[in-house]
This record gives sequence, C-alpha cells and structure tokens, in this order.
Amino acid sequence: MFEKIIGNDPIKEMLSKAIENGTTSHSYLFVGTQGIGKKMLATESAKKILCLEKEQGNHCKSCVEFESNNHPDFMCIEPEGNSIKIEQIRFLQKKIQEKPIISNQKVYLINDADAMTLEAQNCLLKTLEEPPEFATIILIGSNENAFLSTIKSRCMIFHFQPIENEKIKQYMETNYGMNHLTQNYLSMFQGSIGKAIALKDKQAEYDKIENIIENLSRQDLLSVLQLAEPLYKAKEEIFEILEYINILLLNHAKENYLYTNCINIVESTKKRLKQNANYDMCIDNMLFNMWEELI
Repeated sequence: MFEKIIGNDPIKEMLSKAIENGTTSHSYLFVGTQGIGKKMLATESAKKILCLEKEQGNHCKSCVEFESNNHPDFMCIEPEGNSIKIEQIRFLQKKIQEKPIISNQKVYLINDADAMTLEAQNCLLKTLEEPPEFATIILIGSNENAFLSTIKSRCMIFHFQPIENEKIKQYMETNYGMNHLTQNYLSMFQGSIGKAIALKDKQAEYDKIENIIENLSRQDLLSVLQLAEPLYKAKEEIFEILEYINILLLNHAKENYLYTNCINIVESTKKRLKQNANYDMCIDNMLFNMWEELI
C-alpha cells in the first residue's frame, strides 16, 4: 500500500492492516525528524482511508478528487506564520461535524502540529475527546514534548525512525544520480530523505568545508583562512554547515581527543551567532581557536 515511501516499515504495515480492516483510529500522532516521510505517509493514508474501492487501486471518484487536490472530505492545516492558531482549529471543528460528501469518512491532517498555540491545542482537545464517528485526525510533528499530555493520551502515537543510510544512498543514486556520497555527507542527512533532497546540490560546497577541517592541523593559519573563504560566504546556512563541521570533528576525535575541544569551540560559535555577534569575527575566532588547539 505504501510501496513508494521509504523506511518505517512497521508503521506502514500497521496502518495498512488498519485501513484494510476498517479499524483505523480516530486520532493519530506522527512524530519524528523533519523530512523523514511523516506527511507523505499521512497523506497516502488519508487517500486510502477515503478510497471507495480499495481493492481496485486509485480509480474511484474519491481517489480522482484526492489526486486533483479537490477532495471535499479531506483537509490539511498548515501553520499561518510561525504557529497554528485557535481560529484554524475552530474552522476544523466546524467542518469536521459536516457529514462526508464523497467518501464514507473524512480525514484531517494538521502538519507541523507542534506549532499549535496552547489555546489551539486546548481547543482541539474537545474534538479529540468526542470525534465524529466518520472522522480521522492525523497530527504531524517533530517535537513530541510540544504537545499537551492530554492531546497525546487521546492519539495513537507512531514514532518515526531515521531512514538507514544505505536506503538514502540508494534513493539518491536512483533518483538524482548521486553515486559518490561519502559517509560524512550521509551523516549530515540525519536519516531524512527530505534533508538529503534539500542538500543534493551542495555536495561540492560541503567538500570544501571538509577540506578546511582536514587541513586545520597541517597548514599555517593564513592558509587555513584562505581555504575557509566558503565559510564567510555561507551566512544564510551557517548553522547547517557548523553541524557538518561537528560531524567531521567527531570522526577525528575518535583518534585525537583535541578535536573534542574543537567541537566545544564550534558550539560556542553557534551561541555567539545566535546572539547576533559580528559574523566574520565569529568565524575568524572559531578558525583561529581550532587551529591553535590542534597545532
């Protein structure tokens, strides 16, 4: 049923059986890293729940309407700005009470549901306590701790696991022709297909970052600073790059404990950048302190 979705096979199997047997829960909570396939699986589950002829594939009226993003019995709520607000949940409550139009059921997804305000969560709680018999609500989020315990207690919770590096590697090779992914670069994806796709065009840039770290203890400071030019141009994505630097440093730390001290230097740099310290000065200090630590 979910052949095109990679990873988390136990969850896919449980959902498949529940949909086939007509025993789906009224409320689910999908939790896991961004880009790991939670929304994709939730959307495909919604399509299958709403399907009128499950044994005949995707050709019923419900599936046609779903594929055209025009299904009246399906709704996906996304954050407005930085949060999901109480007005959005009130609108859901109003619509969810209306009987299905095409299908026998209705499905509501709340994406990035961990962005719901406290007022929105308390409002949603009323619906989760007494949902219409024909409705299924799927909450999708990355931070389980952001949800009220009363919300979690009324949902069937699925914890999504990181996708294995080998599966990500195979996917990127098949779909994007990326045949030379290093183990370090794979580690940057953190088990997320979404992150792998987002970073697919940046391998050359990250190779340059790796070259900086490889030469920290081999070159004089001026040469290191010349190599580090890509860092000074990467202000918009610096925190992702600093995460990659930590991956590289951690690998070196297995053989030389001094690299552990460099990880602490990177973490201090992150803090200063978040406090809006001068960008170039932060990078200067980070590189100098790491170089000094290793020579």
